[in-house]
Amino acid sequence: MVDHATLLRRLEVSYGLRGHVLGWFQSYLDGHTQYVRRGTSSSTVTFRLCGVPQGSVLEPILSVLYMADLLWLVNKHQLCPHLYADDTQMYGSCHPSAPSQLQERVSACVDEVALLMWSNWLQLNTSKTEVLWCASSRHQHRIPRTPSRVSFDIIQPASSVRDLGFYLDANASMRMYLSRTVSNCFAVLRQIQSIPRSLTRPVLQSLVISLVMPRLDYGNEILAGLPDNQLSRLQSALKAAARLIFSTRKYEAVSPLLCDLHWL
Repeated sequence: MVDHATLLRRLEVSYGLRGHVLGWFQSYLDGHTQYVRRGTSSSTVTFRLCGVPQGSVLEPILSVLYMADLLWLVNKHQLCPHLYADDTQMYGSCHPSAPSQLQERVSACVDEVALLMWSNWLQLNTSKTEVLWCASSRHQHRIPRTPSRVSFDIIQPASSVRDLGFYLDANASMRMYLSRTVSNCFAVLRQIQSIPRSLTRPVLQSLVISLVMPRLDYGNEILAGLPDNQLSRLQSALKAAARLIFSTRKYEAVSPLLCDLHWL
């Protein structure tokens, strides 16, 4: 629902794009058509007056530029925003004895966000909005259990939320994310293992590197500082992958295999 006229005006006034450069963006946005097809029947072709082509390189940056005022608005309430395309997170911190003040500040900020989005032909999707309170294990009992008001809806606090592929839990232990990552890795290994044994070792290694390693490597900097007993769960998936490539038994030494594969 990005309005083309509003976006072009914002690119010119807020970011100083004029002349041929602004014309490039106008040419990029104008002239797109759309229709609906069901079976052999199709609707009338119409020109699209709003929206940025999904899947394009410019989609995320144009969506963020369109909602750049949202950054100023969230900062005004002494909260921190994160934007990626049409996904927005805002977060703040407080003393363990003052969560109610933070909750009121967030609700007031969301009210202004809803008005800002309405004025830009957008809608705040409260059905996809989640609230997460994070605290150390020692302060978990101080986390508010009461619902939070998001615009006109009441939302119960979640014990974990998914954010760009990561699962964040209330005590910041990353246990949910580790469990799902390890489970997905072993599910892929079982699928590879079901393939006939006629596959050569290089082919098996390519499959593992393509289908398993990205799950272990994705954003792993967020796991820095976790205790060894947590990270060892990821290591178990790595060892199982090495044993699958070399067709060794479960209790055989895996360190030489990791060295041969040049895996840490």
